[in-house]
Amino acid sequence: MRTRAVLISLVLILACAGCGYNFRATGEPVGVSFTSLAIPLFESTSADRGFEAEFTEIVRNEFISRSKMPLVSKDQAGAVLSGRISEINTQPLTYNSVRQTVNGNTVNYETVGSRKLIIRLSITMKEASTGKTIWRDDSMEETADFKASDDPVQNRYNMDQAVRSIASLMARRIYQNAMERF
Repeated sequence: MRTRAVLISLVLILACAGCGYNFRATGEPVGVSFTSLAIPLFESTSADRGFEAEFTEIVRNEFISRSKMPLVSKDQAGAVLSGRISEINTQPLTYNSVRQTVNGNTVNYETVGSRKLIIRLSITMKEASTGKTIWRDDSMEETADFKASDDPVQNRYNMDQAVRSIASLMARRIYQNAMERF
C-alpha cells in the first residue's frame, strides 16, 4: 500500500513537471529575469489628452500592490514597461426622447442618455540593457459605459470615471501578461 502511494506521488510530480508547471514566489515575473521595472508616463496619440498621468499611476499602483519588484527610474531599471494610448472613442449607447412646446408647437427630439467609452492601447515590455522585447500587445482594448449629461462638467466627470474604470481593467491585464505569463 505504501509503495503504491509513493508511486502515485511520483507520477503526479513528474506529470506536473512535464506540463511546465513550476513553483515561484508570488509577485515575481515568470520566464524572464530582471530585478526592477520602470513604467514611464504613458503616451497618447489621441486628440483627447490630459489623462495619461492618472492612467500611468493606476498601472503603477497595480504593480506596486501585487509585485515584489521595485519600480525605479528608466536608467536604473532591468525592464521598461511603456504604453501608448492610440485611441479614445465615445459612441452613443442610449437616447432620451424629449418633448418640448415652443411658441405653441410641440417638438420631439432625442438627447444622448449614455455613452460607451472605448480605449485602445499599445503596451511593450523590454529588457532595459538590450532593448529586447519581452512582451508586446498592440491591440489591447477595453470599454466602459457612462451616463451622458447636459452639464459639460458633469459629463467630463462621468467620462473620467469611465477612464479610471478602463485603466483599472487594463492594469490588471497588463500585470497578468507581463508578470504571470505561462
